[in-house]
Amino acid sequence: MSYQPPRFAFRQPPELGAGGHGECRVAVVGGGLVGLTVALDLSRRGVGSVLLDDDDTVSVGSRAICFSKRTLEIYDRLGLGARMLAKGVTWNRGVVHFRDKIVYEFNLLPEAGHAFPAFVNLQQYYAEEWLAAACAETGLVDLRWKNAVTRVEPDGEAVRLEVQTPAGDYALRADWVLACDGAHSTVRRALGLGFVGKVFHDHFLIADVVMHRNDLPTLRRFWFEPPFHDGGSALMHRQADDVWRVDLQLGPDAEPERETEPARVRARLEAALGRSDFEIEWVSVYTFRCRRLERFRHGRVLFLGDSAHQVSPFGARGGNGGVQDADNLAWKLAGVLNGEAGVALLDSYDAERIPAADENILNSTRSTDFMTPKTEAARAYRDAVLELARTQAFARPMVNSGRLSRPAVLRGSPLNTPDEDAWQGGVPPGAPAEDAPVGAAGWLLPALADGGFTLLLFDAEPVELDDPGGGGVRAIRTVLIRSADAPGALWDREGLFARRYDARPGTAILFRPDQHVAARWRHAAPARILAARDRAMGGA
Repeated sequence: MSYQPPRFAFRQPPELGAGGHGECRVAVVGGGLVGLTVALDLSRRGVGSVLLDDDDTVSVGSRAICFSKRTLEIYDRLGLGARMLAKGVTWNRGVVHFRDKIVYEFNLLPEAGHAFPAFVNLQQYYAEEWLAAACAETGLVDLRWKNAVTRVEPDGEAVRLEVQTPAGDYALRADWVLACDGAHSTVRRALGLGFVGKVFHDHFLIADVVMHRNDLPTLRRFWFEPPFHDGGSALMHRQADDVWRVDLQLGPDAEPERETEPARVRARLEAALGRSDFEIEWVSVYTFRCRRLERFRHGRVLFLGDSAHQVSPFGARGGNGGVQDADNLAWKLAGVLNGEAGVALLDSYDAERIPAADENILNSTRSTDFMTPKTEAARAYRDAVLELARTQAFARPMVNSGRLSRPAVLRGSPLNTPDEDAWQGGVPPGAPAEDAPVGAAGWLLPALADGGFTLLLFDAEPVELDDPGGGGVRAIRTVLIRSADAPGALWDREGLFARRYDARPGTAILFRPDQHVAARWRHAAPARILAARDRAMGGA
């Protein structure tokens, strides 16, 4: 392996010396990408947690590799964005091939003026190692490796977990449990919860190879029926450390054990890569699942990431969706635990993240249907679209090689205050903030990352609020932004803020703690601002 995974030390839990029982406010089950992210986010808001994982290291293989712009912005708020950008491979462009011809190329971020690119390719194990270190540094996350949850018993007021360790077993009573333990979730099985959705039976080979090759462009390359892999599809991405990800469609009748035989894997990869001077790091065979739980909140147990929903890897919607689950939930749970909001605020997690999951599942299902047509008519349609797309722009949106991850716009959220004024586009309530260059060399989003609500005023004077909300997630901080450089305000130096937000003199925009727009007005009024904040905190 080009990467040497860390081994996290097992520490004897204090419960084993205290009668085998303990209590905590929040237990996070699962120390992967999503569990570590939500634990770190909670700690940034002053909320401690106990994180339980049955392993003592990070993920094997690159797993989720494509971190989207929105996910990178979330990690930047948590302190890891610059490190991920520096280590990962940046890309905005992609190419779609049909057999031996290029169908078309695309650019996911054609406009400049963003701090982060459309995507950064970075192996999941790096992200997990850095997240674990960041969690440990906070002093608020009790990382417990080799602590396997074996039983889950909710009682209405708390959840009792039974935990197995190398030093003995103990019980932990948690006020809240965040189930981040993946597709084979122990918590989900313990509660007897099943998925609704679809399972596809095509098999795909996924491999990480080390290949020191600089003559290939850094972009997403997708083939329908490539000449080197007859009848299937193929995907290739470059990652850090000269590691390349290759996905090859095998068909529904493939035998996973046979397809992972070293000689067979190498022959397929040599045909795909056109060379043999590479090393194979990791190989797996998988099938698609596009499904979810009916609800993500079950009393005091909340499900995040793959434990709640599963999608195909084409489109980079799994890991990015899970990180955005954490981003959505952490500030709400912190508000409840710190007495700033009622428990009903947590119902909005379902109201917001289930539609987001459904959007990902819909796109993943359509991608899979297009890539693996099940009838001759469906194949004829797909091939005709691919041929047309080479010369006809109208056909290109019909090509589906994996609709790439986009942040959810929470249009129907009960936390939104609907527009009362007229807008010509801009960023509506429920949408995540759009970044823009401000000041001499800065960016907008860091100004929205102090943990509470932010009121942004464009070419307007400050507004006096009777209830600024203290210092928690309920707090409202005012930030001034101006079209000309001025002391005490952010400068919209390229005019991109005004254009992206349809801002005019007097415009006011209220951002939630997760940087989604809660409300916007052409002119701010204190009563309307406070009402919008209270609504976003779960009030009427």
